[in-house]
Amino acid sequence: MKHTITFSDRQKICPLGQGTYQMGRRPKEEIQALRRGIELGMTLIDTAEMYGTEELVGKAVADCRDKVFLVSKVLPGNASYEGTKRACERSLRKLSTDRIDLYLLHWIGQYPFSETVRAMAELQQEGKIVHWGMSNLDVDDMKRIVSLPHGRDCAANQVLYNLKNRGVEYDLLPWSEARNIPLMAYTPLGDGRLRNHRTLIEIAYRHNAIPTQIMLSWVMRNPNVIAIPKASSIAHVEENARSLDIFLIEEDLLEIDKAFPAPIRKIPLAGW
Repeated sequence: MKHTITFSDRQKICPLGQGTYQMGRRPKEEIQALRRGIELGMTLIDTAEMYGTEELVGKAVADCRDKVFLVSKVLPGNASYEGTKRACERSLRKLSTDRIDLYLLHWIGQYPFSETVRAMAELQQEGKIVHWGMSNLDVDDMKRIVSLPHGRDCAANQVLYNLKNRGVEYDLLPWSEARNIPLMAYTPLGDGRLRNHRTLIEIAYRHNAIPTQIMLSWVMRNPNVIAIPKASSIAHVEENARSLDIFLIEEDLLEIDKAFPAPIRKIPLAGW
């Protein structure tokens, strides 16, 4: 089993979580999938007010809430001081819970970071959120965040990260790791076509695995990164979970670097 991610309150989280973007088409099956993931130790579940999946997630975790690390996000258009607090209350109701474990600003919007962070800090003091963080922020904006009052309490940053999108490795990943701010990798499997790449197929064969498991193991090779793939079926969840037992060796990593080169210069952050 791989390492765990440790948050500032010493809470340890499995580096493989569960995403819920574009879920809701088969709610019964998706709820079963999320519950199976929890059973397998994938206790971090990621949602957002934009996704429309908070109620589904609330149903999935209703009988095991204390085992789950819930992540949700406020839309930038709602991220004023008052708007952030109202959005959090809505999310709490939809999730049928008294707290959100990690509450994120979904991406940069029109409101000053200072307003959003002040609201996050107060929500944390009120016990409505346990941690707060950001999403889709690059190094310069993260530096602005940590310079604000309470800014050093920023607990995570969720970004696009996969084999085709390695830009965060140039500066954001080392900057975050030095400050113990975990990165959450959304879309860790890319656009779906990567699973047919010859290099990944060959590495998977050596590990008695499948390419998607190699991709997830690769994302989680860094001790400061959490992968949050979406899986809408029990079978898919179980496939993902097996990536936790795959450890890539130097030969694998060199082959991956040759096929998907690491950045050698600053690349604008991809995503929202």
